Amino acid sequence: QVQLVESGGGSVQAGGSLRLTCVASVSNFRDYAMAWFRQAPGKEREFVATINGGGGRTYYADSVKGRFTISRNNAKNTVYLQMNGLKPEDTAVYYCAADEYIGLDVNYDYWGQGTQVTVSS
Repeated sequence: QVQLVESGGGSVQAGGSLRLTCVASVSNFRDYAMAWFRQAPGKEREFVATINGGGGRTYYADSVKGRFTISRNNAKNTVYLQMNGLKPEDTAVYYCAADEYIGLDVNYDYWGQGTQVTVSS
């Protein structure tokens, strides 16, 4: 069982930055690919970014490429999402997810409770 706790959400103006943090309660954190997803009101949950266990492979949604950066610190059981150049359309609840296999869909085994990000124009 993997427990995930996100933090770092908040309200910012367009063009601003936020860094989301997700801490995993698991002994073999390196064995898990980690990802960020988001869900805006009235929309389906969508993929944002993912990183493999060693941190050497990352993938991004086209909508955030060049603005968001996913990274991880395996010594701290933590994954980050640095979000720069935020736009109002980035407003959503952001979820951290974990799975043994890296992927770009929502079929991750473990999910956090989510953290709200609101970007005003």
